[in-house]
Amino acid sequence: MALAFTPSSNIALLRESATIAVSQRAKALKAEGRAIIDLGAGEPDCDTPRFIREAAKASIDAGHTHYTPTEGILPLRTAIAELAREYGPVATDIAPLDVVVSNGSKQSLFNACFCLFGPGDEVLIPTPSWTSYYEMVQLARAVPVSVMGDPANDLKVTASMLAAAATPRTRGIMLNSPCNPTGAVYSADELGELLALAHARGWWVISDEIYRRISYDGDAPGALQVAPARDNLVVIDGVAKAYAMTGWRVGWSIAPRALTKAMTAFQSHATFHTASMAQHGALAALTRRAEADAAIAEMVAEYQRRRAAALACFADAPDLPLVRPHGAFYFYFDVSAAFPGHAEPGSAFAARLLEDEGVAMVPGAAFHNPQWIRASYAAPQQDVVEGISRAVRLWKALKA
Repeated sequence: MALAFTPSSNIALLRESATIAVSQRAKALKAEGRAIIDLGAGEPDCDTPRFIREAAKASIDAGHTHYTPTEGILPLRTAIAELAREYGPVATDIAPLDVVVSNGSKQSLFNACFCLFGPGDEVLIPTPSWTSYYEMVQLARAVPVSVMGDPANDLKVTASMLAAAATPRTRGIMLNSPCNPTGAVYSADELGELLALAHARGWWVISDEIYRRISYDGDAPGALQVAPARDNLVVIDGVAKAYAMTGWRVGWSIAPRALTKAMTAFQSHATFHTASMAQHGALAALTRRAEADAAIAEMVAEYQRRRAAALACFADAPDLPLVRPHGAFYFYFDVSAAFPGHAEPGSAFAARLLEDEGVAMVPGAAFHNPQWIRASYAAPQQDVVEGISRAVRLWKALKA
């Protein structure tokens, strides 16, 4: 008799990543011969800059193909620390010992959640927010608490909104700016107020800044620039988005020394270290600044062109609620009028859009905001324009 699988309590509440599920469904339809426009993936569609690729190849030829320290090679951690120290006064003492390099920023986020939170702890998550935050907190056996953002303010939260959601069990906050899925960017004042509240209350802050350099009004403010101190702060970043290096899996955390030691120990038993050659590619990305800045500027300019072209499509439906993105590469819009009374109008709209119109987008339920839907414009401009046009046309037809 075959043994039946019963999930352990560790993963009882775990759900499949909705963003990955949409991408897989789109790929399956393409394999069947359907012409699908995929605006679901949160991944730059351009190549990793050549100088980074060449640096990684050279590292292989130089013999950098063996184990590295769990926390990453010293030159890379040094480069990360040097860049962080430029943020401002609270960052001036950051050293390589405060940095842990991981297999992508996702692992860095998980490391922080698992080492900081546990049973009975509550973690405030401004919502809508990236789907994995909630799952990571639950995997740490803590409780994610959604704090819904204000639609009149690009779905951002305020310090008073976080304070109202807090309880004596509140242990921390997960922040993300520029935001996935909305593309909203917190100003320095807005971010500073959130960090001041957390510091006053003794809460940990995990600040996910993976999209910081994809911002259309200069680099988005970072937590280290406005925090009153960094003793309760974990900054997460990586090379995936700004450097078009999603497949390289190089992210990092900057945190107080004791927490960094704990995350290093945890990672040593989970995945050990990031691939050596990927680390050397990331090292080139961070140290060859002129080349990197030029490549990022070119990518951001392309995103701006796509954003402008898509906004022209949204202009055909001026009553369609939309967050106008100031960072990242997503549009987020409210499609509830197309399915009034539906429990998850975003999911219903996404399914109809994919099956009938051949356009893949991610339903807002993935981000704990079921009335909305996310479209990525990290895709060729003609696909972005056509995909958004079909979505707007469908919304108008269903709403009518």
